Amino acid sequence: MARAPLPVRDGLGPDRIRMPAGHDAVTVSEYLSADHPGEDWAGRIEAGEVVDEHGRTVDRETRYQPSRFVYFYREPAPEVPVPFAVDILHHGAGLVVVDKPHFLSTIPRGAHIRETVVVRLRRQLDLPDLVPVHRLDRMTAGVLLCTSDPALRRPYQEMFERQRVRKVYEAIAPYRGDVQFPCTVRSLIRKVHGQLTAYEEPGEPNSETRIELVERLGDLARYRLHPRTGRTHQLRLHLNSLGAPILGDNFYPQFRRRESNDFTDPLRLLARSLEFDDPVTGEPQRFESRRTLEC
Repeated sequence: MARAPLPVRDGLGPDRIRMPAGHDAVTVSEYLSADHPGEDWAGRIEAGEVVDEHGRTVDRETRYQPSRFVYFYREPAPEVPVPFAVDILHHGAGLVVVDKPHFLSTIPRGAHIRETVVVRLRRQLDLPDLVPVHRLDRMTAGVLLCTSDPALRRPYQEMFERQRVRKVYEAIAPYRGDVQFPCTVRSLIRKVHGQLTAYEEPGEPNSETRIELVERLGDLARYRLHPRTGRTHQLRLHLNSLGAPILGDNFYPQFRRRESNDFTDPLRLLARSLEFDDPVTGEPQRFESRRTLEC
C-alpha cells in the first residue's frame, strides 16, 4: 500500500474513502455528503483536512475523481481506558520490543482505536511510523515486537511469516492427570471472517503446538506452550481440546460476553519469550516478558 498523503496525528493515521466509478456526483464534496452522511464534511473541507491521494487539498469545487481515494482524519468514539501500562523491553536501532498487558489491543480495530499498543507507543515515544510485525490477541499479554523504521518492517515480518522465530507461551489451565505430557496437539483450525471464535474440524492439520506441564497448582497447572504455527486462537483451542480451557477464557469452550469496563479475570495466557537470529544484523536475540500469571 502506498504511503498515506497525510501524516500520523496524535498516534493515528488518516482514514481513506475510495470514490466508486459510475457515481453521478459532480464534486468530491457532493459525493461525500451524499454517500457518507453523519460527518461534518463541509467543516473538514473548509479546514483543509480532506486531501486526494496525491496530497492535494480538496475544496468545495474539486471535481469528482472516480476510482481515486480521499484521505481525512476521523475522531474516534470515546473508549474505556485500559488501566495497565505498556512496558518497554528494548528500544533502539529501529526496533521496539514491549511487554503488552492483558486487555489492550495490538492495533486500532473496531471499538479499540486509541486504547491500543500502536497508538499509545506512537504518542509516548513520538514514533509515527511504529507498527507491530506480528500480533497478540487483546486478551493475551507478553512480548510484542515492533519496528519504528519503515525500511525494517519487511525483514522482520518475513522472519515471522517464515517461522524463523522461536516462541514460548505460558498458560494456567485445569490440571489433566489423564494426559501424558509433554504432548503435541495438531488440528485443522478454521476461522470465519466476522465471527469472534474459531473452531477445529476433521481434516489435514494446519496447526501444531507442543505442550509441557511446568507445575501442578492444585486443580490447576502451569503449562509451557511451543507453537509451530500461528493460527487464530490456536493455543486456546489446543488446550481446550485437552479438556483444559485456559483460566479466564471467555471464548472457549463457550463464548460469554465481557463488559468493556471489566478488567478482572484476565486470560491466563502470556507470550513469555521470543528468540531469533536478527534478520538485519544476524545476531541472536532473545526477549522475555517480566509479567507473571496468577491463579
